[in-house]
Amino acid sequence: MKATAARARTLVTAHAKGRPLRAREVTARVRAGLPIAEFDALRELLGLTVESLASRVGTSIATLSRRRQSGQPLDAGHSDRLLRLARLFRLATELHDGDEEAARDWLSKPARALDGETPLDRADTEAGAREVENLIGRLEHGVYT
Repeated sequence: MKATAARARTLVTAHAKGRPLRAREVTARVRAGLPIAEFDALRELLGLTVESLASRVGTSIATLSRRRQSGQPLDAGHSDRLLRLARLFRLATELHDGDEEAARDWLSKPARALDGETPLDRADTEAGAREVENLIGRLEHGVYT
């Protein structure tokens, strides 16, 4: 996928691509709520439908539409979940030596180590996301589970 200048400037994309970010700035922006453009940028990166990503961050299409029309940002909880998925995309991309397509594919395929769930499905909670991160760490070190 070809990055656009606008997409490259988003917090989520920077996080997903492993660009250095100030932790305080990230925390403040997540607490304030990320703009809907951040949702759109991650959706493009992950290659998901609007419905699929909305479900993964715990919101509805109707809520997204209302926020988009009114210019309101996502709430802090949805913003945090969006950033969590961006973090997993970055780690999966690193696992696959920078190959974003391979990372997307890996995140969307059932994993035996995750009891047959996809990494994206398992990451619906912070605890599940940590399991996925641990799995990536094991795979990076050649510990196949």
